[in-house]
Amino acid sequence: MDSTLLKGLMLLEHLAGSETPRGVSELARALNLTKSNVHRTLQTLVAAGYVRTQTGGTYACTLKLFELASPVVARLDVRQVAEPFMRTLADQTQETIHLSLLDRADVIYLHKIESPQPVRAYSSIGGRAPAYCVASGKALLAYREEALAHLPETLQVHTPRTIATLDLLRRELEQVRIQGFAINRGEWREGVCGLAAIVHDAMGRPVAAIGISGPADRLNPTALRRFSDVVVDAARSLSRALGYNPITISSPTAPRHARGSAPPRAPAAVA
Repeated sequence: MDSTLLKGLMLLEHLAGSETPRGVSELARALNLTKSNVHRTLQTLVAAGYVRTQTGGTYACTLKLFELASPVVARLDVRQVAEPFMRTLADQTQETIHLSLLDRADVIYLHKIESPQPVRAYSSIGGRAPAYCVASGKALLAYREEALAHLPETLQVHTPRTIATLDLLRRELEQVRIQGFAINRGEWREGVCGLAAIVHDAMGRPVAAIGISGPADRLNPTALRRFSDVVVDAARSLSRALGYNPITISSPTAPRHARGSAPPRAPAAVA
């Protein structure tokens, strides 16, 4: 067990629970540590950005703890809040419904509702797929472009329809932002298509994607166009339930169309 790490975490937790900044002597007494030990640990936390120095030689936590915890909280909240919207979408489309998150260059299926159809798309909760190959991943990548840094210029091809280069992917993501939806045309698994839309939280951050997937013979281009409105509406409704208001959001992570005006349809992509 790393005692240095434990002391650092104890110190951080104590500061986080304190209503006022604390000095070295106070912290040493409260945690039964030496002042030199507390001072060294505080300097490490300051250097890492978790603690800042205050006037009078005291210390307080920065907002980095909030930034660290926010994605975890969002993942937990979005699944619970998403359930009724996913159920409605399942009733409307009769296809498999996914709620997905972005992890580096992959999507992770956080939750799903199976299609009642005898032939349906296979996936599992906790499963992964390359984000550039699936609709939910494209929807997320369109608003999380920093994730493209995890991809090579030449992309691995999984089917004849897979986007093969980063340049082509960037062009498609731009189209996602313009048209309000994106499509997976059998790019991850041959014969499986889908549609997904981006979900924003109360801070305007793209935290998830909600979408449908199914066999290509059912989710043909006509069906995808028909279902795009209901998928986008589900994503919008879920975003509102999470506290998202595009009129008031103006952060850099909010979608371009959300700054000061109501957006057109949220981006959809095939799950």
